[in-house]
Parts: sequence; structure tokens; C-alpha cells
Amino acid sequence: MAGTENIRLASPEDAQIISLLGRITFNETFAHLFRDSNDLLAYLNNTFGLAKIRTSLSKAENLFWLVTVDELPVGYAKLKYNSPNAFLPSSANAIQLQKIYVLKDFQSLKLGRKLQFATLANARQNGASHVWLSVLKSNEKAVNFYLKNGFRHLHDHTFQIGKELFDFQAMVKQLDLTS
Repeated sequence: MAGTENIRLASPEDAQIISLLGRITFNETFAHLFRDSNDLLAYLNNTFGLAKIRTSLSKAENLFWLVTVDELPVGYAKLKYNSPNAFLPSSANAIQLQKIYVLKDFQSLKLGRKLQFATLANARQNGASHVWLSVLKSNEKAVNFYLKNGFRHLHDHTFQIGKELFDFQAMVKQLDLTS
């Protein structure tokens, strides 16, 4: 039986929680793709370092949501305002959905969908016409999640972490009052 779920906007005081959740969820999902554990460790230290997360939380264009179950932090999401995508029309008021991460043990509770709903509602309230994201092409679970939730393929790109080169696809969802 699921416990009491809560989704709220995160504050700079949540930096330690988000830093730790980011490291754990990234490691749960992607560690097996790294041939060199030092590349993974360097990425985790850089991307989810406490100072970086604290700075990111303090920027006006970044909004984070934290989801808890029985007061235990189990996931988070991040929107980045003023984040255009070259493949969208310049007139599009686009926001980037940078992260939705939920600990594996809690994914069956559909918290990713609930986080997505919260982020899209905020984007809509703030006048966004589109939300875009970038997802690892081989992460079929995530790709299918976004397709099922109204996102469509926008373009492909690569991203390098250490010695690894990853194939990503950008996806976009047009927002309206009912999406």
C-alpha cells in the first residue's frame, strides 16, 4: 500500500536532498552504460555536486519539485525557463523539462507522471507554449513514457561523458489548456 505522497516546490534548503537523489537515481539508471567508473564518478560529482545544486536552486529560471512518500524524499523534477531549442520556432515560448528522477523502489507509484503533471501545470500557468526535453534514445522506458504523455520527437543529438558518447533525442510537447 502506498503511503502519503506530497509534491512541493523545492527551495535552496533542499539542496542536499536533491544532490543525493540526483546521484542515486542517475546511478540506478545509467551506471551500467559506463565502461570506466571514474567517468561516472566525475560526472556525478560535477552534475550533482552540492554547490552546483545549491546554485541551480537559487537561479530564478530554475524550478525544482520534490516528491516525498511518508515524508521520505524519493524523487524530483526540474524545469528551466528561458531555455530555447534551436529546432523550435523562435516565437515559441519554450521551457525545458531537464529532469524527472524517481528512486527505482518508488517508480511503481507513478510519481514521475505526477511530477510531470506538476511541472507542465506550472509551465502552462507561466505562458509556455512548448515544453521540451532530452532523453537517452536507448532508455526505452523513458522514451515510451514521454510518447505516451504527448511528447513527440524533435531531433537527435549526442552528448559525451568521459569516454562515452550517448545518443539522445529531443522531444517536445505543445501546451494548451488541456494538455
